[in-house]
Amino acid sequence: MQVPATFAYEKAGSVPHALELLDRYGPDARVVAGGHSLIPMMKLRLAQPEALIDINGLTELARLTMEDGELVIGSMVRHAELLASATATGLFPIFADAERVIADPIVRNRGTVGGSLCQGDPSEDLAAVFAALRATAVVQGRAGVRKVPVREFHEGPYETAVGDGELLIALRVPVLDGAGSAYEKVERRVGDWPVAAAGAVLQVDGGVIAEAGIGLTAVGAEHFCAPEAEAHLIGKPPGAEVFAEAGRIAAEHCDPHSDQRGPADYKRHLAAELTRRALTRATERI
Repeated sequence: MQVPATFAYEKAGSVPHALELLDRYGPDARVVAGGHSLIPMMKLRLAQPEALIDINGLTELARLTMEDGELVIGSMVRHAELLASATATGLFPIFADAERVIADPIVRNRGTVGGSLCQGDPSEDLAAVFAALRATAVVQGRAGVRKVPVREFHEGPYETAVGDGELLIALRVPVLDGAGSAYEKVERRVGDWPVAAAGAVLQVDGGVIAEAGIGLTAVGAEHFCAPEAEAHLIGKPPGAEVFAEAGRIAAEHCDPHSDQRGPADYKRHLAAELTRRALTRATERI
């Protein structure tokens, strides 16, 4: 039988209360939102927090709105809510692409955007999406609020920039005029973690690429992005040859590992091909 170790349970009534509880219980406390990653780890004794701080009642973290030219996504926004948002998916079709292939409806109805990012899994879908979008993470602690570029948010496998006593409260995504976006994923079965996946955001101005964002997951891309491939795209007209070369460059700078999902050379091939496909589809959506 899979049974977690003994732990204390507290239900936060507000963000300040949650921060107070984190301070009280110290670094061995964990925040629980959807719980689809944390609870199974606790049942297997891979995680043994001394306290769980439940933030499901914090409706102030569940807002999804436009503010100062940015889409603001609260950390407690559920996957299903993001998928259903006409504002979010209309501005950024990449969200619809990715959310449709994250796990299953049960997980999407309960799991949260912030929980997915804070888990820090090297194969996490939304990490690549937000990296492509060059989003900013908003983190709050007892000392105040600070902003962290998503491309600096993940510091290693299962390690993030959220420190002890802090909460991720929102993601801010800049809106670009004349931009398109897309997400491409290969998985062993529906709802699985990706074998490899790529997200792309392109802004075209005057017939050439003015801004480019490429996010990669499950292929060992540092900070889930491909800056060398992005640099190759800037100033060039969008097209098949340019996108194929960008895919090759992205794959060259990946560091995939062989595992039960496939050999490293196959994952590197997928990184190139999925980058090319995502760039092509993003262009079609401009």
